[in-house]
Parts: sequence; structure tokens; C-alpha cells
Amino acid sequence: MTVRRWLADLAWLPGQGLRRDVLIEAEGGRFTSVLPSASAAVPPSATPLASPAPPERLSGLTLPGFANAHSHAFHRALRATTQAGRGTFWTWRERMYEAASRLDPDSYLQLARAAYAEMALAGVSCVGEFHYLHHQPSGRPYTDPNAMGRALVQAAAEAGLRLTLLDACYLTGGLDLSGVLPLAGPQVRFSDGDASRWAERVDALGLDSRGMISPHARAGAAIHSVRAVPPEHMHPVVAWARRRGAPLHVHLSEQRGENDACRAVYGVSPARLLYDEDVLGPRTTVVHATHVSASDLELLGGAQVFACLCPTTERDLGDGLAPSRPLDAAGCTLTLGTDSHAVIDMLEEARGVEYTERLARRSRGHFTAEDLLLSATCDGHTSLGWPDAGEIAPGTWADLVTISLESVRTAGADDSLALETAVFSASAADVRDVVISGQDVVRDGVHLLVQDVPGELSRSIRAVLAT
Repeated sequence: MTVRRWLADLAWLPGQGLRRDVLIEAEGGRFTSVLPSASAAVPPSATPLASPAPPERLSGLTLPGFANAHSHAFHRALRATTQAGRGTFWTWRERMYEAASRLDPDSYLQLARAAYAEMALAGVSCVGEFHYLHHQPSGRPYTDPNAMGRALVQAAAEAGLRLTLLDACYLTGGLDLSGVLPLAGPQVRFSDGDASRWAERVDALGLDSRGMISPHARAGAAIHSVRAVPPEHMHPVVAWARRRGAPLHVHLSEQRGENDACRAVYGVSPARLLYDEDVLGPRTTVVHATHVSASDLELLGGAQVFACLCPTTERDLGDGLAPSRPLDAAGCTLTLGTDSHAVIDMLEEARGVEYTERLARRSRGHFTAEDLLLSATCDGHTSLGWPDAGEIAPGTWADLVTISLESVRTAGADDSLALETAVFSASAADVRDVVISGQDVVRDGVHLLVQDVPGELSRSIRAVLAT
């Protein structure tokens, strides 16, 4: 196995804080040794297969790889096009459906690879892909019923990322005050007909005993929302996730209209419905949770769920201010996602959590930089089924993100404030080097596997929108 060694000027070690001159060693894709207060003159490792070469220098601030806990890869095609004019979440959704109707496995591979490469450039080492674009536009399965999912797995591999494919059950066209709506238009390609057939299709991915699709990709489950999955169909999805020990994700209370319709049809809030159907638990991630009540918070916290916040999407769509501090105080573990990819920047998502709370409370300092980095790293990976990632520590996946402290955004602050500089001043443009599973993916701000990321984004997006 290849042994690699780095000497980080500054590195954040969860549990130890910010440390200087950290000597980091990895073998076979995992960290084997982490030694703070080392020096460039440290002799080669005693590991028998170690290279005698001096460690590679990492200048700036080195962090664990980021986890993007909520992604819809094809939404990347909507950036800017949905910014023209006015509208609501629901008018935005119609534009999203248009893009969804035009994709096939080949075009989805091209678009997702470019979107994932953009994520790698932003320091993301693992992405949770909330995947419901399953079948042909007619609703008929492809010859391989998982062709679209396999395109996402391949796209992540070619972009250098690890992936959790959160395969989503999506069965109905929504809710309104009159009841459950039938599937319509592009929605027909999202549905397997019922939850049992959903489970059969996901099992056909050919998972091993650990739920792995491939060495870099694992399977998870998703219930799209209470709008798209009736209560009687939630149980097979929950059972599948438990049997596989897999993460289970669900959109929750993103819109007030969703809450109103759920109460009209089922007589309870979405959170209560999910609780009553045994969906909530320590492996569950609720996404958004923007419009939850005090009683909802009690249910969510008591179930010890993860709550994935997507501040840039929530701002872009005008969803509302996510109650990040109440969710945290209730006992939910916060994670971060880029969702619709209005922006792909985990640092922007992190500070968005704090800034949203400042707007809501009219006060500052609700989360520290370290709190927000935990959401972006360790906690995000755990929510995606990778508890052995997101920390620079022996035995964990060897993922490193180095952020420049000398750009126009980050220059000038004392090194002791490097975490605050990264979270509250830096952007994805300041990510210089990215190592994923011990392999260089980004060096000096250049993606090493996808040579022309802007070009691939342009070509793949234009191909979809022009169809």
C-alpha cells in the first residue's frame, strides 16, 4: 500500500483544536498517524513500506474533508436560469421538473460528474445524493432499472468523491387541502409504483453485506416527503434501511404549504406523521425542517435525528429561516447540504447557519466556527453512513482540505483565528488542495481528474437545457 506523509502548517484536529506543524501519515486510503508540533525535519516513518521522501508541505489551514449531506445533482443545471423574474418555491419546482424530463443516463453522467467535480474543488470529499430520478420519461424502467443511479455512482468515481446514494421512494404527486394528488408529468419517472417495488429495485443495485455499491459508494434510503409517500408506504422503506443498517433521509416541512396540506389530509404535522410511522431515529436525517413547531422539535430531538440545513437554497427559494439553534438545543445533530446548488460552497453553508440565526434572534454568536466545522465534516459524514470519516485521526479516511490564508478574503488575521477566518471569511475559491481517500484530487486549485470543470459544466448544462 502507498504511504503518504504531509506536514500541515496549521490543522484542525477535532478534540484538540487548532494545532501547528502537524505531521500526518496515511496508508491505503486511511490515516495511520497524526503528530502535532512536528517539524519538516522529522525522520521518515518507521512503517516498513513508507517512502523515505520528506513530507509534503500543506500551507494554510488544513481541515478534514467536507460532507455535502444533501444534493440533487441535476439541479445544478438550474443555476441562474431560475433567478430571472419572480416566483415561489412552487414555480421554481416547475422549472426543475422541466430539467428532470430531459435527462437520460448518459446526459446525467456528464452533468453529475461536472457538478461533483465542482464539489471537489470546494473541498467536498463525500456527497449524499438524494436520488429520485429513476426511470424513463414515460415511467417505464430502463433495461437496467438502476441505470440513473449507476450513472451517479460512476460520476462520483470519475470526480474523485465518495458517495452515499440516498435512493428516494417517490409515489404520489403531492398533497393539497383536498387530499393526495396523482403523479403528473415528469413525476411519473420518479415512481416505482409502490414501496415494495422500490425496495426490490434498490436491492438490485447488488449491495454487499455492508451496503456498499462499490468501494467508493454506499446505498442509503430516502422518503422524499410526506407529500410524495403516503404513510402506508413508509414502512417498507424504514424496514429496508434498518435491515441494511443504512442512513434514512427525508425532506421535512420545507414549506408552510406542506404543513397545512399534511394537517388537512392526515390531521397532524409532517414531523408527527413521520414519528407515528416510526421513520424518525438516530440514523434518520430530516432535511430543511424550516417550519417546525415546539412540539415538532420535541419529537425530532427525542428521536436524536440529524437535521440537514441548506442555507443557500433556503435563501434562494425564500423558504424561510431555518431554526438552527432550536434544532440544536432540542438534541438534533446539525449537518449541511448544498441541495439545489444555487451555490456550491460548504463554507458559505456553514456561516449561513450562524447568520440565519443572527437575523432571527437579532444577536450574534450562536455557533462557534468549530461547531459549524463539525457540522460540515464529522457529523455530515456520520449522517451519510461514513462514521469513520470527517476527522484527521488515525483509522479514519484520509481526506484533507487545505484553505489559503493569504487570499484577498483571508489575509491579515492572526493564525490563532484561522478557524474563524475560514468559516466567516473564506469561500470555495480559497480551497487550494484536496486529498480524498489518500489520493490527490485537487492541487493548487486545479481538479486533477476532470481537467476542464467549467467547460464540462457548460457543455452538460447546455445539452440538457437545449434538448
